[in-house]
Amino acid sequence: MSLFRREREIITRNEYVDHFDFDEIEEFVRNASKELFISHRFKTSDAMQVQPRGGFPTYEKVFRLYEEFKAAGVDILPLTIDSNTRLNDYATARKMLALSEENDVDMLNGYPLINHGYRTTRKMITHFDTPVSLRHGTPDARLLVEMALASGIFEIEGGPITYLLPYSKNFPLDKAFLYWKYVEKVCALYSEYNEPINRESFGPLSATLQPPVIVIVIQIIEMLLSLEEGVKSFSVSFSQSGSMIQDVVTANVLMKLSRRYADMFGFHDADIHLVYHQWMGAFPYNKEYSDALITASTVIAAMVGADKIITKTRNEAFGIPTKEANARAVASVKYTLGMLQGLPKVRDEEEEENLTNMVDEIMEAVLNDPADTLWRKVFNAIKRGHIEIPFSPHIINANEVITIRDPNRNIRILERGKLPISDRSFAYERSKIALKEGERVVDKIIKDIGIML
Repeated sequence: MSLFRREREIITRNEYVDHFDFDEIEEFVRNASKELFISHRFKTSDAMQVQPRGGFPTYEKVFRLYEEFKAAGVDILPLTIDSNTRLNDYATARKMLALSEENDVDMLNGYPLINHGYRTTRKMITHFDTPVSLRHGTPDARLLVEMALASGIFEIEGGPITYLLPYSKNFPLDKAFLYWKYVEKVCALYSEYNEPINRESFGPLSATLQPPVIVIVIQIIEMLLSLEEGVKSFSVSFSQSGSMIQDVVTANVLMKLSRRYADMFGFHDADIHLVYHQWMGAFPYNKEYSDALITASTVIAAMVGADKIITKTRNEAFGIPTKEANARAVASVKYTLGMLQGLPKVRDEEEEENLTNMVDEIMEAVLNDPADTLWRKVFNAIKRGHIEIPFSPHIINANEVITIRDPNRNIRILERGKLPISDRSFAYERSKIALKEGERVVDKIIKDIGIML
């Protein structure tokens, strides 16, 4: 027995998990329908894949949610995991699931996959025969991902940076890297049995004034960490920024540099896909404005040539959307996409050049670290503040970078902190900023965060 197989048996031997039958699971994956793999969908469809958000604690409510989604024409189904499971607190999740089932009240904000078990969940996944994406936010996702893959969920979102720094305050970063190394190995292993398991990084980060250079650097790093363990299908992502042209520039540079760095490291056979998140900030209370915001983001997704769009609803400002609101949003997005065929390619060469230079400058500093592995190089870069996420709550995050919007709504770097970008690149960023006379930076930041309200 290999050391990795032994490690997997230890991880899955949990009091809240029914017996894990590795041989049966391998046989299931080998014979699973191709329709369950988003990597297969990417290869066989030219259409942008539409995926909503959504999740409930009970099996019955998720089943009904999926029925509603399928009737609306959803391409990719979501499975959103509850907060207790994200924190590996399966005992509380079990109690809250029992209360949810007994009282028909949602006591969890998502689906407690560990407590439901992979045998039960697989019945639902295979019934709908549609790719399902695991959405969670878990620093230690080892057991959760084992359970998801055994259930027939063949797209796994997240990573050691994107599912730690924006979500956590104290969880150790070095442990997150090692735990996600395990996840990548499992995904790579199962990719050998059928279609590739698709891994997707979480590009929105803290979803607050994120400069494109930081988003792209982190996307490339999580991609490389995944590919070096043998993953063959990876999706980089980012969210609507509030500036149409900046989104176009971000997409162009993100895809260009993701391919370049993958090839630089020898991963020529890796498939790289682009995912676009609709607006992740505060939504307007005016539902007609929300509709306009969703339509605008759908147009941008078509302009940048996204392979998948993750949708929002007009009820976003009022709480968790109902399954009906989610389904209506999907139908609206699909209708809008139907009118956006054959859009011309848009570029801003000056902006793309500066953004490319900044990404390369940070990546050079990361890769030149003397550590012996990529994850250690990245770990050291984050400790030094060479990589940081604005508005991250994590104690290791430097929180020295300050970003605001320019007059065209582009997100710019006002203070670079310890980011290893050149004086020339930084001067370009600063040259685009125009504070009004007497305007305080803190007031500008608050205004820029709520730009869509």
